[in-house]
Amino acid sequence: MSTVIVVLPVYNEASRLKTLLDRIRDALGGRAYRIVAVDDGSRDGSDAILAQERQHLPVEIVTHAVNRGLAQTLYDGLRCAVEQCGEDDVVVTMDADDTHDPAYIRPMLAKIEQGCDVVIASRFQPGAAVVGVPAHRRLFSFGVLLLLRLLMPIPGVRDYACGYRAIRARVLASAFERFGDRLLELRQWGFICTAELLWKLRVVGARCCEVPFALRYDLKESTSRMRVACTIGGYGLLVWKSRVAPEWRPL
Repeated sequence: MSTVIVVLPVYNEASRLKTLLDRIRDALGGRAYRIVAVDDGSRDGSDAILAQERQHLPVEIVTHAVNRGLAQTLYDGLRCAVEQCGEDDVVVTMDADDTHDPAYIRPMLAKIEQGCDVVIASRFQPGAAVVGVPAHRRLFSFGVLLLLRLLMPIPGVRDYACGYRAIRARVLASAFERFGDRLLELRQWGFICTAELLWKLRVVGARCCEVPFALRYDLKESTSRMRVACTIGGYGLLVWKSRVAPEWRPL
């Protein structure tokens, strides 16, 4: 049976972190799994919780001495995961604030076993739900994602931005082989790294699909770190790169 490697970017998530780790353990009971937690310069004791939990859970900790942002944190977690994966393993990325229910890992793995390479926990599939997100944020997200679906379509994908995904390890390895340390090159633009990663997995031929899920933003205790103006500019650059950069064109 393949191993599941869960990549967790962590930044000041002490209030929900232990609960999430326990829920991942419960969701993956009976399967081989590891957790790669990248602590991005937390100052709230998240590092101490990770150190304590690794005594009885298969947790590997990657530490940033200072905060380097989501894109660099995600990149380091993916690099660490892919270096220790077999080609039949699966890498799962998810948020560490407990807004992503680990129970969805099982149906995502089922889609991988049916032949998909990338499975997205989608807010835009029938049966999905979004709880606790302000109306203006939901409208902004819907507008941006509608634009992405129009200008850089990916078969099987409606939700470009959700970071809760299962990725076949050999496809992720192919993306690293093609792009190297430029896999997430638009790092200064913050949260668009999730859409950039998805597009680059598409570039190397990934077959994508989605499962509906409920985003529980009401469980989030830390404040959102998304900067709207920066995010809009980043998405514009992402679309431009997907159209003009030769190395960004699907195989």
